[in-house]
Amino acid sequence: MNTTVADIIKIMETLAPSRLAEEWDNPGLQVGSVNWPVKRLSVALDPTPDVVANACKRGIDLLITHHPLIFRPLTSLDISTPAGAIIHEALQHQLAIFAAHTNLDYAVNGLNDLLGSKIGLKNLNVMGRAIKQKICKLVFYVPPEYEQNTLDALFQTDAGRIGEYSCCSFRNKGKGSFRPGTSAKPFMGEAGVISHVDEVRIELVAPKREVAGLIKHVREIHPYETMAYDVYPLWNSTGNIQNVKEGAGRIGELEKETELAAFAQRIKETLGLDHMKMAGRPDMPVRKVAICTGSGSGLMKAFFSSAADVYVSGDLRYHDARDAEAAGKGLIDIGHFASEHILVNILAERLSRILNETGTRVQVEAYERETDPFIPV
Repeated sequence: MNTTVADIIKIMETLAPSRLAEEWDNPGLQVGSVNWPVKRLSVALDPTPDVVANACKRGIDLLITHHPLIFRPLTSLDISTPAGAIIHEALQHQLAIFAAHTNLDYAVNGLNDLLGSKIGLKNLNVMGRAIKQKICKLVFYVPPEYEQNTLDALFQTDAGRIGEYSCCSFRNKGKGSFRPGTSAKPFMGEAGVISHVDEVRIELVAPKREVAGLIKHVREIHPYETMAYDVYPLWNSTGNIQNVKEGAGRIGELEKETELAAFAQRIKETLGLDHMKMAGRPDMPVRKVAICTGSGSGLMKAFFSSAADVYVSGDLRYHDARDAEAAGKGLIDIGHFASEHILVNILAERLSRILNETGTRVQVEAYERETDPFIPV
């Protein structure tokens, strides 16, 4: 049985759930069809013309990138434009392009956690907006002979997941009553006559954003002409915000206190950087560290309100540095590219391991020829 783009997307959903993405973001399938077969897969940071051309040349079936090719809705598809040319070439070679962006940044063991671990941070917690998923309880009423079919359909989805446990449900038996109208076509009973029937009540929790799809999914196998179900919004208490592991940025601790300049030099060597920027007193003591992969200016307020001594990110601004100086804190700007390119090899390794464990024959490659568009002069 061929592995399809849809199969790989399901795996990516476990690594970087789409529910974590910012509203302005556009992760997911950018070009192609979920039904296309995948035998060779490549991972890269950006869907640039060079990356896409190389993938087409080498017969790659699916290109997974961090940055989306399409951020905003297209008003036209002009193949003389950079985006249009990329889409045209990808379609000519049946190359599907998929992106995991802010959802991969915010996920547990996602890009922020990867950077934190790589530069030696321990006890990582969310720095910015922590994501507390809205949860609902779904209740379905089915005839006893449809109990297992309904459960099977629900457990094909993410419904019934509580923490590290999946396929969680509660069921009890009861009596249902109904009187079909004159134009009804009931599964059991007669029009105009009150019926009392045995039913099973099935309860389970599900993410709020998936409720509509779950109801539609169950309706396809439910025997009743009018399906009986209830939806209850739940109060999702996750305790102290520091225990929430999904969200923007991270704060962690160094094993030992060190000076800012020494810490910056260690990062430079660890990531193999040619250049980086630092603001703050070189000899200031550093123990708590805030990080954000990509562009970090948007989390400056969260950094200043935290106990972190220094903030490591990319695309930090002049006035960010001045504000850090005034607050007695430090900044280390490692650049947008350097803060994110670390994902390419690691994501490729994760996908390869997952596919191998399931016996799926898909060749996974990390595209290693990308370079930072900014170069030292």
